[in-house]
Amino acid sequence: MKVAVFSTKPYDRIFLEAMNKHHQHDLVFWEPRLTHETVSLAKEFPAICVFVNDHIDTSTIKTLARNGTQLIALRCAGFNNVDLAAAHNSGITVVRVPAYSPYAVAEHTVALLLNVNRKIHRAYARVREGNFSLEGLLGFDLHGLTVGIVGTGKIGAVVAKIMNGFGCRLLAYDPYPNPDCENLGARYLSLSELFVESDILTLHCPLTPETYHMINTDALNNMKHGVVLINTSRGGLIDTKAVIKALKSGKIAYLALDVYEEEADLFFEDLSVQVIQDDVFTRLLTFPNVVITGHQAFFTRNALEQIAETTLMNISEFEQGRICKNQVTMEGVIK
Repeated sequence: MKVAVFSTKPYDRIFLEAMNKHHQHDLVFWEPRLTHETVSLAKEFPAICVFVNDHIDTSTIKTLARNGTQLIALRCAGFNNVDLAAAHNSGITVVRVPAYSPYAVAEHTVALLLNVNRKIHRAYARVREGNFSLEGLLGFDLHGLTVGIVGTGKIGAVVAKIMNGFGCRLLAYDPYPNPDCENLGARYLSLSELFVESDILTLHCPLTPETYHMINTDALNNMKHGVVLINTSRGGLIDTKAVIKALKSGKIAYLALDVYEEEADLFFEDLSVQVIQDDVFTRLLTFPNVVITGHQAFFTRNALEQIAETTLMNISEFEQGRICKNQVTMEGVIK
């Protein structure tokens, strides 16, 4: 099947081409993100392959449909960047990669927590300059602290196992409690109760209209003074301006992010010689108690292999007329 692959980086091409030796699709790689401005690149491609920051809105989907596209293959778990109703109305099928390596994201989550707590990034920079002072590097024991996990799917469950190993008390919020987490001793609470009791709060839920800006001023007011907040899920879960105010007041003691609400024009690109125009993001960078990585939590060899294989299998199943278990319906429910 002829496939236009958008948002392509060298590593995407390496893993997709390696896995495509079995599937034999005709992959054409495009570096730009898919938007209404670049959608013409997909003309006469029956399938397109997109990533987290491609913008597949109503107008883009209508153009795709007019130009012959029948399949949108997401090489990620989230599908908040696709207008599913427009795809349904245009007769375009949407598939995703529901799971690739929960360990990759979970391990990065804990790495961020350890980094922001023990100031590894600051210590590394100091030692490189011959500064071995410990001033300003004081951390705290994780053992005995209460960790609130929002979303206990595959990633959240792995985070729970790791934090259980640190000797933390586990709290969780999820509409569908995970028995694996309950077996670890995790106690499921309402979201507001979770906010009140957690020393460390980590987000592992999808971005939906219901979860958009779930971390807002009201939520922050319910949290402990000096809470640690970690987000490796989707940037839109957090109201960044509200979080900045909470950092300034000390309500948030430490913030660790791998995602950002307006990341589409920032992440996955080298902007080191440019002036970043996003004033909210640059404000975040000024805080000494904030650590940000550029949406790399998924970025392991194991995950990229699985993403490539599942994406290509989804395309093969569609091409063969088979029902794809990874299809996303108009309601966002996986068949």
